[in-house]
Amino acid sequence: METKELTKKEYSISGMTCGGCVETVTEVLKGQKNINDVKVQLDYPQAVIESEGELDLAEINSKLGKYTISTEKQEDKLAPMPMIGKAKSSEESSPSLPPIQLSTYKPLLLIVGFIAGVSVLVQYPFEQFSGMLWMRHFMAGFFLVFSFFKLLNLSGFASSYRMYDIVAAKWKSWGFIYPFVELGLGIAYLINFMPFYTNLITVIVLGVSSIGVIESNLNKRKIKCACLGDVFNLPMSTVTIIEDLAMVAMAGWMLFVL
Repeated sequence: METKELTKKEYSISGMTCGGCVETVTEVLKGQKNINDVKVQLDYPQAVIESEGELDLAEINSKLGKYTISTEKQEDKLAPMPMIGKAKSSEESSPSLPPIQLSTYKPLLLIVGFIAGVSVLVQYPFEQFSGMLWMRHFMAGFFLVFSFFKLLNLSGFASSYRMYDIVAAKWKSWGFIYPFVELGLGIAYLINFMPFYTNLITVIVLGVSSIGVIESNLNKRKIKCACLGDVFNLPMSTVTIIEDLAMVAMAGWMLFVL
C-alpha cells in the first residue's frame, strides 16, 4: 500500500473568538482521515496541520460551518493605534492593543452600574449610610450576577476561561467549578456568613485569577474575556484587570477592618 508524504502547513481560520471555537474547529479537523496532527489556537498561525497529502479545504469548510480555513496568512501583529501629535519612527513604534471602546463594554458597565446602584438603594433613606455595608452588598450582587451569566453556558465559559487562567489551564475542572465558587461567595456576602473567611477566599481566588488576566494583557493576546461567561463577546483588556483588582481591593479592605 502506497504511503503518502507527510506535510506540515500553517493555516488561518476566520470566525474564532474563544476557547470553545478552538475546541470545535479542532474536533472537526481531527475527524479528517488524512490529518495526522493538528494544533489550533487564536493567535496566528491559528492552525498548524500535519497531513498526508494536500487538504481538501472546500470539503473541510463545508463541515466547519461558520468558521473558514484558508492558506492566506493573517497579520500576526495588531495595527498600531493612531497617534495625535508627533509621529514615532518605525524603530520607536511597537504593536499595541486597540483603544478601549466603551460601547464594546456596555453590557459589563451597565451590569456593574446596576449592582452599584442597588447596593446604594438598599440603605435608603440613608440616615446612617455605611460604606462597608455598601461594599458587602456590592460584592454579593457582583458574584451572584456574574455567576448567573457563567452558568448559562458552563462548558462555553470553561473553554474561554482556560485560555488565560493559570489554574484552569492546568486543571480543566476548575473552569467548571469556578462559577459555583462565585455563587457561594455571593450568598456568603449576602447573608454575612463568616465574613473573615469569605473575604480571605475572595482575595485568594480573584488574586490568582488576576494573574492570568494581567499576563494576557501584557502579552497583548487577542482573546475573549469570560467574566460574563459565553453570553457576551467581550475582549480581554485593562477593563478586566480593573474589574478583578477592584474586587480584590474591596475584599482586602473589609478583611483588614474586621
